[in-house]
Amino acid sequence: MTSTTSPHPSATAHEAGRPRGIPAYRWVRRILWANLVAQIGIVVTGGAVRLTGSGLGCSTWPQCEPGQFTPVLHEATSWHPFIEFGNRTLTGVLGVLAVAVVWVVWRDRRRAPGLRRLALVPLAGTAVQAVVGGLTVLVDLHPGWVGGHFLVSMALVAASTLLLVRHREPDVAPTPVVTPQVRRLTPLLWPVLAVVLTLGVVVTGAGPHSGDAELAQRWPLDPVAVARVHALSVWTYIALVVLCLVLLRRTDAPTTTRRATVVLLAVTLAQGLIGYVQYFTDLPEVLVASHMLGAALLVVAQVRQTTSLRERAVLA
Repeated sequence: MTSTTSPHPSATAHEAGRPRGIPAYRWVRRILWANLVAQIGIVVTGGAVRLTGSGLGCSTWPQCEPGQFTPVLHEATSWHPFIEFGNRTLTGVLGVLAVAVVWVVWRDRRRAPGLRRLALVPLAGTAVQAVVGGLTVLVDLHPGWVGGHFLVSMALVAASTLLLVRHREPDVAPTPVVTPQVRRLTPLLWPVLAVVLTLGVVVTGAGPHSGDAELAQRWPLDPVAVARVHALSVWTYIALVVLCLVLLRRTDAPTTTRRATVVLLAVTLAQGLIGYVQYFTDLPEVLVASHMLGAALLVVAQVRQTTSLRERAVLA
């Protein structure tokens, strides 16, 4: 994460005229990075809750057990309540980081209103996630609620990545750096990616990792059939990314844009590989967790690829 302190034109400009009381640029970057890492981290810990069957380790919400906010230790206590409680604790850490994001961005009134509004998204989203997570426990891990919980996290990862990119740029109008063909093609990647993620949630909701072996519900769908439809959506997404890369290589597109698209393709192919391997090896927990991490990284790569199609430069 050395990029959090690396020199940048906007960083130099903001530091040069920074009034007293405004957080230093490098500290703002560190907080924004911490927020993004935590948003991705809670996806992984949430997956750990599900994959270890700890989804109902705490029987209620907002308390862990009736009358107790923390797990109760007794002879019959398993490790499931502590895994579930640990994930809830990380939500609290996310809330603290989200408040810090709002504070450091809003303290600098020189920044554009759009950036300051974007800084509110992690805070609002984390609050929504806390409620959705609680309701998910109360409805015994219904796959619809579990899937919604995951998709909201994907949206927060996207917003946190965009906030990190946008904060690094000056507050001027963006200028396209690619051809109209690429600009028309790239927006198509987003709805296809949304379908990929949603079908992935459906596959999980019909599969064996319900989060609790006794009480959690499953969707009455054929996991194999749903997995094949999910794979078809992934191949469609890959084809669009490859087409975008071909169009970029036929023009004098900036190196940063080409590199961002190559990274997007690499992450997508890695996700596809993990998906096929886990399918043919009966969904081992480690690979399922890796697939969830990969989904978050795929969203990050897609945001970075999209934002690389334009630049915000201060003209001399």
